[in-house]
Amino acid sequence: MTGHRRNQLISQLKLMGIGLSNSQAKLLVRFGDELLKWNRAYNLTAAGNWDELQVAHLLDCLAVRPWLSGERVVDVGTGAGLPGLPLAIAGPEKEFALLDSNAKRTRFVTHCVVELGLANVEVVRSRSEDYRPTQAFDTVVTRAFATLGEYLSKAGHLCRDGGRVLAMKGRYPENELRELPAHWDATVNRIEVPELNRERHIVVLERKQDL
Repeated sequence: MTGHRRNQLISQLKLMGIGLSNSQAKLLVRFGDELLKWNRAYNLTAAGNWDELQVAHLLDCLAVRPWLSGERVVDVGTGAGLPGLPLAIAGPEKEFALLDSNAKRTRFVTHCVVELGLANVEVVRSRSEDYRPTQAFDTVVTRAFATLGEYLSKAGHLCRDGGRVLAMKGRYPENELRELPAHWDATVNRIEVPELNRERHIVVLERKQDL
């Protein structure tokens, strides 16, 4: 069963233009199994079986990978480690900070980091607006964090000058884009996730450079 799931992940990611090794796919399957197991007690996700989890979480999270910039990435409001853990598994050359204020969720994410042997992940229990890392990040990413304006007001300070802030969205966020702070530029990219029958967009936010 594990081998079938691993091969299925690899083939579906190829359709998205994302390459994954056998060992990385195996770790993703293990993470998915841990999430389903813990979900029974911790209510971490609405996905109730492997097929739902694979499409709605693993494939969807990895869709943002081509937009990651630089070596240091922070996942704001990581929840059950999404998208941070799948991205860290697929990108061992990058350093990831997974940020969440909920103790139950950070406990699960910390368990997964240890269980999967992920040396490139730091779990931080904090609200984004209170988090002050010693070094700003090249990429700030979130999958479910209110509006774009609120996201930038609470987490924009985590992005270094010249870095980028990524927001994973469902429908095209037309109203949110109108309300962006004046010093941010936005580019919206529509993405296709295999077997996910709903709209998905990646919003890339970058600070405007002084002329």
